[in-house]
Amino acid sequence: MGAGKSTVGALLASAFGVTGRDTDTDVETSAGRSVADIFVSDGEERFRELERAAVATALADHDGVLSLGGGAVLDPGTRALLADYRAAGGAVVFLRVGLADAVKRVGLGTSRPLLLGNVRGRIKALLEERTPVYDSVASHTVDTDGRDPQDVAREIQELIAR
Repeated sequence: MGAGKSTVGALLASAFGVTGRDTDTDVETSAGRSVADIFVSDGEERFRELERAAVATALADHDGVLSLGGGAVLDPGTRALLADYRAAGGAVVFLRVGLADAVKRVGLGTSRPLLLGNVRGRIKALLEERTPVYDSVASHTVDTDGRDPQDVAREIQELIAR
């Protein structure tokens, strides 16, 4: 959340000359509603089911850069899909962001469904919950604090090229 996944993903896709894909967009397209609306109307569990299906479809038929929503790895099924992808030689990159930078990037007046209320406190709790899970899934970790997206994308290109 606030790590720059969508922005960095688009930069990487352009640099590699491939298409970029974002599973949040895939979910919105298939559901015909926004992520926020799905959360409010159907709940997080239903959103994670739709997200898992979007990740499975994208991993099966997309050869470009794939950006996942920040909470995707919380779903055991999605984690298993990513573990299989990584085991097959795919790169899974965790964009690590600290609390201060996440708050700056997301903003305190955000409309993200998981951040309603005390935004800073919710971001802190989400980072504490998610970071160990990200670490367990990722083949590479890139710190994004204080860095522009172009610099982060260049580092990922170098890591993947090795």
